[in-house]
Amino acid sequence: MHNFKELKIWQKGRNYVKEIYLTVSKFPPEEKFALTSQMKRAVISIPSNIAEGAGRRTDKDFLRFLDIANGSAFELETHIYLAYDLDFINEETLNNLITNIEEIEKMIFGFKKTLNEND
Repeated sequence: MHNFKELKIWQKGRNYVKEIYLTVSKFPPEEKFALTSQMKRAVISIPSNIAEGAGRRTDKDFLRFLDIANGSAFELETHIYLAYDLDFINEETLNNLITNIEEIEKMIFGFKKTLNEND
């Protein structure tokens, strides 16, 4: 078992939740149950799955939850591009959000590699 609170990927994911929530709060009200909701669910899934995986008995189980977190990150990345396509965010916001989600994806990939090497 790992202490998820000490994992940099969990900390970064947790901080990213706030960033996404602040961003979607500026979306049109009619998006509340559409893209806004999807983005919130996807971003919450990232640190939540990291934490849940950290509590599992084996690294193999943890890897499965990291895969789910990474899938949520890629889903969120798509939502970010859609928000830009729909003119809900500007190019500067797009670039900032994409840079941060790509960093999280790389961190998850790197941590998965480390866990695989320990098997």
